[in-house]
Formats: sequence, structure tokens, C-alpha cells
Amino acid sequence: GLDMVTINPAMVIGPLLQPTLNTSAAAILSLINGAETFPNLSYGWVYVKDVANAHIQAFEIPSANGRYCLVERVTHHSEIVNILRELYPNFQLPERCEDENPYVPKYQVSKEKTRSLGIDYIPFEVSVKETVESLKEKGFIHF
Repeated sequence: GLDMVTINPAMVIGPLLQPTLNTSAAAILSLINGAETFPNLSYGWVYVKDVANAHIQAFEIPSANGRYCLVERVTHHSEIVNILRELYPNFQLPERCEDENPYVPKYQVSKEKTRSLGIDYIPFEVSVKETVESLKEKGFIHF
């Protein structure tokens, strides 16, 4: 038989290794670089080091099988703006949503299966901070 393990991460953020901007970091950057509004969207997020750890654990743990959805937290963009405001009070951040509709609802992703890999998720706030610091270091934030 064929053993197969699939790691399915949500939006992956954290320090950038490459000199180019990826989609997940761009979502954070778009809130920082002068956006007047934030999107009416909710996404799942996970720290890049948790994703790397999950790959290693899935390889090394013989009982690992099936699909592992890696999501530390699902947040609406309004929550991300609030976290950024708390971490970086001097940043000019959007004050309102791009539309007048009710906020897109958040959904839940079970962490039960990833616990079997020993994954202890790094908090989203840490992921956001390390993403912003990396964006500064790589020259994507200009102020």
C-alpha cells in the first residue's frame, strides 16, 4: 500500500525567506501600506514554522496519515487591523470595511488531528508581528 500524508496549511505568514512578496504576506502588507479600507473577508492563518514542523512530524511519526488542516486561527480582516493597531500604534491603518455588508462570518477548523502530530500552534499575534518585522527588513514597508 501507499502511505500518504497531506499537509494543508491556511494562509501562511511569518518571516520571509525569499526577497519577493508572497500572497499571504501581501494580505498583511495591504493593510499597512495606506489602505483606506479593509476587505470584508475571513481567512484561516498559520505560522510558517508551524507548517515546517508539521511536515517534519508527519514524516517522522509512523502513525501519521491522511490530511492535516493547519489553521491556528480564523480571523476577519477587522481583527487583523485591531492586532496591528495594538502592536504598531503609529501605523496608519484602515478604519472601515470596504463595504457596508455584515462581516463575512468566521468559520472553525478543528485542531484535533494536528494535535496528534504534537503541533502546539504559535499565536496569531506572534505570526503577525514577525511578518511585519520581516516586511520591514525586506524593505516592503517604507515609513
